[in-house]
Amino acid sequence: MANVRHTFAICAYGKSEYLTECIESVLNQEGVRSEVYIATSTPSDWLSDIANRYGLPVYVNDGEHGIGQDWNFAYSKATGDYVTIAHQDDVYCPGYAAEALRAVDESHAPVIFFSNYGELRNGIRVDDDRLLSVKRFLLRPLENRCNASSARAKRRAMAYGSAICCPAVTLCRKNVPNPPFKTSMRCDLDWDTWETLSRIPGDFLYSKKILMYHRIHEESTTTKLIENNVRGSEDLEMLSRFWPTPVARAINHFYSIGMNSNAV
Repeated sequence: MANVRHTFAICAYGKSEYLTECIESVLNQEGVRSEVYIATSTPSDWLSDIANRYGLPVYVNDGEHGIGQDWNFAYSKATGDYVTIAHQDDVYCPGYAAEALRAVDESHAPVIFFSNYGELRNGIRVDDDRLLSVKRFLLRPLENRCNASSARAKRRAMAYGSAICCPAVTLCRKNVPNPPFKTSMRCDLDWDTWETLSRIPGDFLYSKKILMYHRIHEESTTTKLIENNVRGSEDLEMLSRFWPTPVARAINHFYSIGMNSNAV
């Protein structure tokens, strides 16, 4: 695709019943023609049939596997200047890509764009709950575009938990490391990545509009990792980057209670 500015790289695993809904949401963006493709480490005839139905290329990761490795592989195939790693179960509102491009065009040094988001629970869109309200409170300083380059504002957004929803993020290829995602963690690798990027001079561009929906269901990776207690130890490690250990432990206690809402 010539002169592409934005890419949706859809990461697909196994046989998700929600994949077609994700594909249709990124193909039906308003005002922007994005590059769209599927990246997978679990190729199948089923996936190929879906890709052919929508006219999408499929890239197969034959290298090192893992969530971060798969995200980095998907990112590596992009030709757009700005890349959104779309998770197969999630859906994007029609104005997501246009809002992302508008924001980065207004910035002299965009690092990431990310939007507010809602949740999909049993097929129902949930625009507000206690955890979403807390995350929005943490992100409030970044609603003011004057704070987009402030290290204090960027780090405050992550100091009490992972307030930035990974599939709501668009990365600026010229201003982030390649590959962008940290891979040492299993669950908090996105939080780990945003914390690293917060140290880079440049803008964290936040839209308070709900522009995508993150699906919460029993088969999601996040739900499984919470059930296996992987997240608890990684959360404490992340919080310890911002606080002395006793304070980090106290915050982690309350954060873990809130994160139980990600389990079905």
